[in-house]
Amino acid sequence: MRKKVISALLCTVMVGGLVAGCGSGTATSESKSDSAEKTTSSADADKAEAVTSTSTVVAPAADGDYPTLNNGEPLELSIYTQYADDDSKVPYDYAVEALKEAFPNVTLKKIDQAQDDGATLKTLASTGQLPDIYQASTDIINTFRESNQIMKLNDVADSTGYTAKLRDVNKELAYDEDGNMYVFPFSGQEYVLWYYNKQIFEENGIEVPKTFDELEATIEKLKAKDITPVALFAQEGWNATAAFDVVATRYNNGGVKDLDTGKASIGDKEYKEAAEMLEKLVKAGLFQEDATTTNYDNANSMFKTGKAAMILNGQWYIEEATEALGDNVDWMYYPAKDEASYEENKDAFSGGGSSSGFAVNPDGKYADDAAIVAEFIAEKYCEAKVLKRHNPLVAIDTGLQSETELPAMMQKLAEEIPNIKSTTKFTWGLTNATFNDSIQANSQALISGQFSADEFIETIEDDTAE
Repeated sequence: MRKKVISALLCTVMVGGLVAGCGSGTATSESKSDSAEKTTSSADADKAEAVTSTSTVVAPAADGDYPTLNNGEPLELSIYTQYADDDSKVPYDYAVEALKEAFPNVTLKKIDQAQDDGATLKTLASTGQLPDIYQASTDIINTFRESNQIMKLNDVADSTGYTAKLRDVNKELAYDEDGNMYVFPFSGQEYVLWYYNKQIFEENGIEVPKTFDELEATIEKLKAKDITPVALFAQEGWNATAAFDVVATRYNNGGVKDLDTGKASIGDKEYKEAAEMLEKLVKAGLFQEDATTTNYDNANSMFKTGKAAMILNGQWYIEEATEALGDNVDWMYYPAKDEASYEENKDAFSGGGSSSGFAVNPDGKYADDAAIVAEFIAEKYCEAKVLKRHNPLVAIDTGLQSETELPAMMQKLAEEIPNIKSTTKFTWGLTNATFNDSIQANSQALISGQFSADEFIETIEDDTAE
């Protein structure tokens, strides 16, 4: 289960300790030979007089050949970034070390990101103390785009080679609806995987189902042995929605994402067919009877102990499932209405990412230089995630391999990524709050048997009617 921990912090307390270095970058005479990074949380430095940037945004001629920033004079840039655990510390430290080699005259003044849903960053922006580089997600992007406090990065991305390295499946994470790039993403898409216990399948003579008919036959065989086919923790609305979405994407690859954006309607033929199929599978016994009151811990236990043969979860479950079941666990492509549809749609996944990455303050004294550094850092974050964190799900093609062997399921997913043609959204990535609430609640109702497919459709239509 993905767990998100947000610590509520009082912005008025935090901002007083964060303002130092938050404005424009400053030129400094301090030696950078031994460090490319500083951390600050208090106002302790005067701002130096602005120096005009003379760098030119050009692609490196070769690896290690980078443009000269600030005429080679020492340059300090403030960066507001998460630095809380190994997933954030390791990439940052890796990027800082690489920065020393590529831009030896540049020092980063790190300001630790407050876990307050962007409140501190918004306060810094409103007081004219926005850092040169800052991590931004969808809400910040939308807010700062309106206030012109976020730089358009298209040209920088093109000239530095970032655009060419950006994986096709991740382009929607990089580009806003207006066609502009406002952040350099470093994380890639995430995916709903359909895990299965290989040993249970083999012992019961079950082949991985490709079609819904084959899935129904699988359900019958498993239930005859008193094995729950799929353990669902649909007490969590996102997991219930994922169960609908993996079926819906077999009829419309856009799944819940297209419903969220208004590109499709829940009353469309494809979604009606998906709801009817899920209703049929529920009646056949695909999930445990108390699926919508089952929490993650109980569903996880069912799968790990062999009481359930399958489970739906994100790719983040790979490591835990591998530790518990070793070579006896794998993930499968979602079943479809027929084999032709299975082959055609196997590379359309439920799940997805959200727009987030490193953004640049357009009003900074060294904004052009900061943009080049932000792109460099984003690339190095991707490299560190692949090399050091064994995570191939990054925004760009780094051309690198993990320093240690990946779990078999992650390796399989890594090899599949270049073929993935579409993703949808997890519920936390949906932007229409009314639809988000409705799809979660009504997916739970459909899975529990409380609603028929028609009632599922009608209720969502009523909930989202203008």
